[in-house]
Amino acid sequence: MSITSPTPFSCTLQDLTAVLTRHHPWTVLTGAGISTGSGIPDYRDEHGAWKRPAPVNFQDFMAHATTRQRYWARSLAGWPVFSQAWPNLAHQALAQLEHAGFVQAVITQNVDGLHQQAGSRNVVDLHGRLDEVICMGCGTISPRAAFQHALVAANPHWHHHSAPAAPDGDADLSGVDFSAFAVPACPVCGGILKPHVVFYGENVPLARKQYAMEQLGASRALLVVGSSLMVYSGLRFVHAAKQQGLPVAAINLGATRADAELDFKLRAPCDEALAQLSAVLKAPTRDPSP
Repeated sequence: MSITSPTPFSCTLQDLTAVLTRHHPWTVLTGAGISTGSGIPDYRDEHGAWKRPAPVNFQDFMAHATTRQRYWARSLAGWPVFSQAWPNLAHQALAQLEHAGFVQAVITQNVDGLHQQAGSRNVVDLHGRLDEVICMGCGTISPRAAFQHALVAANPHWHHHSAPAAPDGDADLSGVDFSAFAVPACPVCGGILKPHVVFYGENVPLARKQYAMEQLGASRALLVVGSSLMVYSGLRFVHAAKQQGLPVAAINLGATRADAELDFKLRAPCDEALAQLSAVLKAPTRDPSP
C-alpha cells in the first residue's frame, strides 16, 4: 500500500515531511489507533462510531457495586493480554524522533504506557495509566499486576474465563453472571479500588492538563496520530494549537472530529507512516527488543 498517493482532503508523506521539517519541535497527540499494531483494539470505526459499548462511566462505577463487579471481572480476563503488549513501529519511531530533537512531547490519550516502553521520555499520560490502581478513599496507589493476584485469589473459578481483548484492558465477556464476582477492597482503608485512569464522566487532573498545554506552547506544530478526536480532552489541543497559530497535521485512516480544522491529513497506517517519517528525517534507530 502506498502512503504517498493523494486522495480528497489528504496530503502526501512528502507534504507532511516538508511542513514538519520547517516547524519543529512538534507536540504529538496520540490515540488508540497507534496501539492497534500492538494488539490493543481501538474504540471507533473509520467514521468515528463506537465499535463496542461505550467505556464504563465514573459515576456508575462509584455508585454501583454491580458495575464494579462487571468491570473487574472483565479486567481479570483482559489484563494478561493488555499487560503483555509491546511497542510497535509507531511508538518506536516517535521515540527516535524525540531523541533526534523533532518531538517536544507526546500527549497520549492511551493508558497502555507503550510510549515509555519504546523510549519516549517526555510523555503526558492524559488519561492516566492502567498499570496502576488507586484507592478512592485514601488515595493509595498500587501496581495493577499485584491487584491481578488479589482478583484471582478472590475468584479462583474465574481464572479460566477468556474473551476477546477490549480497548480498556478488559475483555468482551458476554452472557456471564457477574453477581458472584468478589472485588477486593483497599487493604489500607477498605475503600473502593479503581484503575488509575480517567473514566468517562471524570475530569483530567488540572496540573496534568496545564503541563500538556505548556508543552504545546513550547512547540511549533501539533501532530495528531491515530485519534478520532471525538473526546474533548484531546480535541482541546487542536483548538489551542489553532489559537496559537500553529500548523495542525494528522495521521489517521478514518474521520476525525477536527477534520475541518486540520491543515494537513495523511490517510495512512500509523506505524508505516511514522517509520517512513523517521527514516526520511534520519532519526537514529534504537533496539526495539524487550
